Amino acid sequence: MKLSIKAPAKINLSLDVLHKRDDGFHEVEMVMTTIDLADRIELTTLDEDIIKIESSGGYVPSDFRNLAYQAADLLKKECNRNEGVHITIDKHIPVSAGLAGGSSDAAATLKGLNELWDLGLSIDELAVLGAKIGSDVSFCVYGGTALATGRGEIIKSIPSPPPCWVVLAKPAIGVSTADVYRNLKLAEVEHPDIQSMVAAIERKDFNQICYLLGNVLESVTLEDYPDVSHIKNQMERLGAEGVLMSGSGPTVFGLTVHETRAQRIYNGLRGFCNEVYMVRMLGETE
Repeated sequence: MKLSIKAPAKINLSLDVLHKRDDGFHEVEMVMTTIDLADRIELTTLDEDIIKIESSGGYVPSDFRNLAYQAADLLKKECNRNEGVHITIDKHIPVSAGLAGGSSDAAATLKGLNELWDLGLSIDELAVLGAKIGSDVSFCVYGGTALATGRGEIIKSIPSPPPCWVVLAKPAIGVSTADVYRNLKLAEVEHPDIQSMVAAIERKDFNQICYLLGNVLESVTLEDYPDVSHIKNQMERLGAEGVLMSGSGPTVFGLTVHETRAQRIYNGLRGFCNEVYMVRMLGETE
Protein backbone atom coordinates (compact mmCIF):
# COMPACT_ATOMS: atom_id res chain seq x y z
CA MET A 1 0.00 0.00 0.00
CA LYS A 2 1.11 3.54 -0.74
CA LEU A 3 0.15 7.01 0.51
CA SER A 4 1.34 10.52 -0.40
CA ILE A 5 1.11 13.45 2.01
CA LYS A 6 2.14 17.11 1.94
CA ALA A 7 4.57 18.51 4.55
CA PRO A 8 4.38 22.33 4.55
CA ALA A 9 7.04 24.68 5.92
CA LYS A 10 6.37 27.13 8.74
CA ILE A 11 7.47 30.65 9.53
CA ASN A 12 7.56 32.39 12.90
CA LEU A 13 5.58 35.62 13.02
CA SER A 14 6.65 36.03 16.65
CA LEU A 15 9.33 34.20 18.59
CA ASP A 16 10.05 35.00 22.22
CA VAL A 17 12.30 33.18 24.67
CA LEU A 18 11.34 33.61 28.32
CA HIS A 19 13.97 31.68 30.28
CA LYS A 20 16.03 28.49 30.38
CA ARG A 21 14.23 25.58 32.03
CA ASP A 22 15.55 23.03 34.48
CA ASP A 23 15.40 20.35 31.76
CA GLY A 24 17.85 22.31 29.60
CA PHE A 25 15.24 23.51 27.10
CA HIS A 26 14.13 27.13 26.81
CA GLU A 27 10.62 28.30 27.65
CA VAL A 28 9.25 29.95 24.52
CA GLU A 29 6.20 31.74 23.16
CA MET A 30 5.81 31.64 19.41
CA VAL A 31 3.21 32.44 16.79
CA MET A 32 3.74 30.11 13.83
CA THR A 33 1.91 29.68 10.55
CA THR A 34 2.27 27.40 7.54
CA ILE A 35 3.22 28.57 4.06
CA ASP A 36 2.70 27.06 0.62
CA LEU A 37 6.22 25.67 0.35
CA ALA A 38 6.16 21.97 1.07
CA ASP A 39 7.96 18.66 0.86
CA ARG A 40 6.02 15.71 -0.49
CA ILE A 41 6.24 12.50 1.55
CA GLU A 42 5.42 9.14 -0.04
CA LEU A 43 4.97 6.17 2.29
CA THR A 44 5.03 2.60 0.98
CA THR A 45 4.42 -0.35 3.30
CA LEU A 46 7.06 -3.11 3.37
CA ASP A 47 6.68 -6.71 4.55
CA GLU A 48 10.25 -6.60 5.83
CA ASP A 49 10.61 -5.01 9.28
CA ILE A 50 12.85 -2.10 8.21
CA ILE A 51 12.63 1.66 7.69
CA LYS A 52 14.09 2.91 4.40
CA ILE A 53 14.60 6.62 3.69
CA GLU A 54 15.09 8.03 0.21
CA SER A 55 15.36 11.77 -0.40
CA SER A 56 15.69 13.99 -3.44
CA GLY A 57 17.61 16.60 -1.43
CA GLY A 58 21.28 16.65 -0.56
CA TYR A 59 22.46 16.76 3.07
CA VAL A 60 19.40 14.79 4.21
CA PRO A 61 20.40 11.78 6.36
CA SER A 62 18.88 8.40 5.48
CA ASP A 63 19.31 6.86 8.94
CA PHE A 64 18.08 7.54 12.50
CA ARG A 65 19.27 11.15 12.28
CA ASN A 66 16.35 11.78 9.92
CA LEU A 67 13.25 12.96 11.82
CA ALA A 68 10.90 11.09 9.47
CA TYR A 69 12.83 7.90 10.30
CA GLN A 70 12.45 8.69 14.01
CA ALA A 71 8.70 9.23 13.54
CA ALA A 72 8.26 5.83 11.87
CA ASP A 73 10.46 4.13 14.46
CA LEU A 74 8.51 5.73 17.32
CA LEU A 75 5.14 4.63 15.88
CA LYS A 76 6.41 1.09 15.35
CA LYS A 77 7.49 0.87 18.99
CA GLU A 78 4.46 2.63 20.49
CA CYS A 79 1.95 0.61 18.48
CA ASN A 80 3.86 -2.72 18.32
CA ARG A 81 4.07 -2.83 14.54
CA ASN A 82 6.49 -5.32 12.99
CA GLU A 83 6.17 -4.32 9.34
CA GLY A 84 8.36 -1.78 7.61
CA VAL A 85 7.98 1.34 5.51
CA HIS A 86 9.80 2.98 2.61
CA ILE A 87 9.73 6.77 3.07
CA THR A 88 10.45 8.88 -0.01
CA ILE A 89 11.01 12.60 0.67
CA ASP A 90 10.67 14.93 -2.30
CA LYS A 91 12.47 17.95 -0.83
CA HIS A 92 11.38 21.50 -1.63
CA ILE A 93 11.89 23.11 1.79
CA PRO A 94 15.55 24.12 2.18
CA VAL A 95 17.52 22.14 4.76
CA SER A 96 18.61 23.70 8.09
CA ALA A 97 16.75 26.89 7.24
CA GLY A 98 14.57 27.72 10.26
CA LEU A 99 11.47 26.56 8.35
CA ALA A 100 10.87 23.25 10.20
CA GLY A 101 11.39 21.12 7.08
CA GLY A 102 12.58 18.07 9.02
CA SER A 103 9.88 18.51 11.67
CA SER A 104 7.18 18.77 9.01
CA ASP A 105 8.48 15.61 7.33
CA ALA A 106 8.24 13.83 10.70
CA ALA A 107 4.70 15.13 11.30
CA ALA A 108 3.60 14.02 7.82
CA THR A 109 5.10 10.60 8.47
CA LEU A 110 3.18 10.28 11.75
CA LYS A 111 -0.11 11.28 10.11
CA GLY A 112 0.48 9.18 7.02
CA LEU A 113 1.43 6.00 8.87
CA ASN A 114 -1.50 6.48 11.26
CA GLU A 115 -3.72 6.20 8.18
CA LEU A 116 -1.70 3.63 6.28
CA TRP A 117 -1.39 1.26 9.26
CA ASP A 118 -4.95 2.02 10.44
CA LEU A 119 -3.73 2.89 13.96
CA GLY A 120 -6.71 5.06 14.90
CA LEU A 121 -4.66 7.64 16.83
CA SER A 122 -6.22 11.09 17.28
CA ILE A 123 -4.49 14.26 16.08
CA ASP A 124 -3.81 15.16 19.74
CA GLU A 125 -2.20 11.77 20.37
CA LEU A 126 -0.02 12.21 17.28
CA ALA A 127 1.04 15.67 18.51
CA VAL A 128 2.08 14.20 21.89
CA LEU A 129 4.20 11.62 20.07
CA GLY A 130 5.61 14.36 17.86
CA ALA A 131 6.88 16.25 20.92
CA LYS A 132 9.15 13.27 21.66
CA ILE A 133 10.87 13.81 18.30
CA GLY A 134 11.34 17.59 18.29
CA SER A 135 9.89 20.84 19.61
CA ASP A 136 8.36 21.91 16.25
CA VAL A 137 6.84 18.54 15.36
CA SER A 138 3.69 19.03 17.45
CA PHE A 139 2.87 22.26 15.62
CA CYS A 140 3.52 20.58 12.27
CA VAL A 141 1.10 17.77 13.18
CA TYR A 142 -1.70 20.32 13.61
CA GLY A 143 -0.55 22.76 10.90
CA GLY A 144 -2.41 26.00 10.29
CA THR A 145 -1.64 28.91 12.61
CA ALA A 146 -0.99 28.57 16.32
CA LEU A 147 0.41 29.97 19.54
CA ALA A 148 3.11 27.57 20.76
CA THR A 149 4.31 27.63 24.36
CA GLY A 150 6.34 25.40 26.69
CA ARG A 151 9.36 24.35 24.68
CA GLY A 152 7.16 24.72 21.59
CA GLU A 153 5.05 21.59 22.05
CA ILE A 154 1.98 23.15 23.72
CA ILE A 155 -0.20 24.22 20.79
CA LYS A 156 -3.23 26.50 20.76
CA SER A 157 -4.73 26.94 17.30
CA ILE A 158 -5.71 30.47 16.28
CA PRO A 159 -7.36 31.84 13.11
CA SER A 160 -5.29 32.14 9.95
CA PRO A 161 -3.65 35.47 9.04
CA PRO A 162 -5.04 37.42 6.07
CA PRO A 163 -3.81 36.06 2.71
CA CYS A 164 -0.56 37.54 1.46
CA TRP A 165 2.62 36.76 -0.45
CA VAL A 166 5.69 35.44 1.35
CA VAL A 167 9.15 35.85 -0.19
CA LEU A 168 11.85 33.75 1.47
CA ALA A 169 15.60 33.95 1.01
CA LYS A 170 18.14 31.56 2.52
CA PRO A 171 21.84 32.41 2.28
CA ALA A 172 24.28 29.57 1.65
CA ILE A 173 25.32 29.27 5.29
CA GLY A 174 24.41 27.06 8.22
CA VAL A 175 23.35 28.34 11.62
CA SER A 176 23.67 26.29 14.80
CA THR A 177 20.41 26.61 16.74
CA ALA A 178 22.18 25.43 19.91
CA ASP A 179 24.83 28.16 19.54
CA VAL A 180 22.19 30.84 18.93
CA TYR A 181 20.31 29.91 22.11
CA ARG A 182 23.60 29.64 24.03
CA ASN A 183 24.62 33.17 23.02
CA LEU A 184 21.20 34.74 23.63
CA LYS A 185 21.29 37.49 26.26
CA LEU A 186 17.69 37.60 27.44
CA ALA A 187 18.21 40.61 29.70
CA GLU A 188 19.22 42.73 26.70
CA VAL A 189 16.67 41.78 24.02
CA GLU A 190 13.43 43.48 23.08
CA HIS A 191 10.65 40.94 23.58
CA PRO A 192 7.88 40.81 20.95
CA ASP A 193 4.29 41.49 22.00
CA ILE A 194 2.86 38.02 21.47
CA GLN A 195 -0.70 38.73 22.66
CA SER A 196 -1.00 41.79 20.41
CA MET A 197 0.19 39.67 17.48
CA VAL A 198 -2.50 37.07 18.20
CA ALA A 199 -5.12 39.84 18.43
CA ALA A 200 -3.94 41.38 15.12
CA ILE A 201 -4.20 37.98 13.41
CA GLU A 202 -7.69 37.49 14.81
CA ARG A 203 -8.67 40.92 13.38
CA LYS A 204 -6.99 40.07 10.03
CA ASP A 205 -5.04 43.33 10.42
CA PHE A 206 -2.18 42.85 7.95
CA ASN A 207 -0.44 46.18 8.66
CA GLN A 208 -0.45 45.54 12.41
CA ILE A 209 0.86 41.99 11.89
CA CYS A 210 3.78 43.42 9.92
CA TYR A 211 4.42 46.05 12.60
CA LEU A 212 4.43 43.44 15.39
CA LEU A 213 6.77 40.91 13.74
CA GLY A 214 9.50 40.01 16.22
CA ASN A 215 12.12 37.33 16.90
CA VAL A 216 14.51 37.58 19.85
CA LEU A 217 16.94 35.17 18.15
CA GLU A 218 17.71 37.85 15.56
CA SER A 219 19.78 39.59 18.25
CA VAL A 220 22.32 36.77 17.94
CA THR A 221 22.07 35.58 14.33
CA LEU A 222 22.06 39.02 12.65
CA GLU A 223 25.21 39.97 14.56
CA ASP A 224 27.06 36.68 14.01
CA TYR A 225 26.03 36.19 10.36
CA PRO A 226 26.23 39.44 8.32
CA ASP A 227 24.71 37.69 5.26
CA VAL A 228 21.40 37.32 7.12
CA SER A 229 21.41 40.97 8.15
CA HIS A 230 22.20 41.99 4.56
CA ILE A 231 19.26 39.99 3.17
CA LYS A 232 16.92 41.51 5.74
CA ASN A 233 18.05 45.01 4.76
CA GLN A 234 17.58 44.22 1.07
CA MET A 235 14.04 42.95 1.63
CA GLU A 236 13.12 46.12 3.49
CA ARG A 237 14.72 48.26 0.77
CA LEU A 238 12.76 46.39 -1.93
CA GLY A 239 9.48 47.25 -0.25
CA ALA A 240 8.31 44.29 1.84
CA GLU A 241 5.71 45.48 4.33
CA GLY A 242 7.08 43.19 7.05
CA VAL A 243 10.45 41.41 7.27
CA LEU A 244 11.70 38.87 9.83
CA MET A 245 14.11 35.98 10.27
CA SER A 246 12.35 32.64 10.80
CA GLY A 247 13.41 30.48 13.74
CA SER A 248 17.13 30.64 14.46
CA GLY A 249 17.74 31.43 10.79
CA PRO A 250 19.28 31.80 8.39
CA THR A 251 16.12 32.19 6.26
CA VAL A 252 14.55 35.65 6.13
CA PHE A 253 11.00 36.22 4.92
CA GLY A 254 9.18 39.29 3.65
CA LEU A 255 5.41 39.79 3.59
CA THR A 256 3.40 41.79 1.08
CA VAL A 257 -0.18 41.81 -0.18
CA HIS A 258 0.93 42.98 -3.65
CA GLU A 259 1.92 40.31 -6.17
CA THR A 260 3.92 42.76 -8.32
CA ARG A 261 5.88 43.87 -5.26
CA ALA A 262 6.48 40.26 -4.22
CA GLN A 263 7.83 39.57 -7.71
CA ARG A 264 10.11 42.61 -7.48
CA ILE A 265 11.45 41.47 -4.09
CA TYR A 266 11.95 37.94 -5.44
CA ASN A 267 13.83 39.21 -8.52
CA GLY A 268 15.92 41.62 -6.44
CA LEU A 269 17.06 38.91 -4.04
CA ARG A 270 18.02 36.41 -6.75
CA GLY A 271 21.29 38.30 -7.12
CA PHE A 272 22.17 37.84 -3.46
CA CYS A 273 21.40 34.16 -2.90
CA ASN A 274 20.36 31.09 -4.87
CA GLU A 275 17.58 29.86 -2.59
CA VAL A 276 14.76 32.37 -3.03
CA TYR A 277 11.07 31.43 -2.98
CA MET A 278 7.84 33.31 -3.62
CA VAL A 279 4.82 31.55 -2.11
CA ARG A 280 1.46 32.25 -0.54
CA MET A 281 0.66 32.26 3.15
CA LEU A 282 -1.16 29.01 3.87
CA GLY A 283 -2.18 29.54 7.48
CA GLU A 284 -5.04 27.04 7.62
CA THR A 285 -5.01 23.33 8.40
CA GLU A 286 -5.32 21.13 5.33
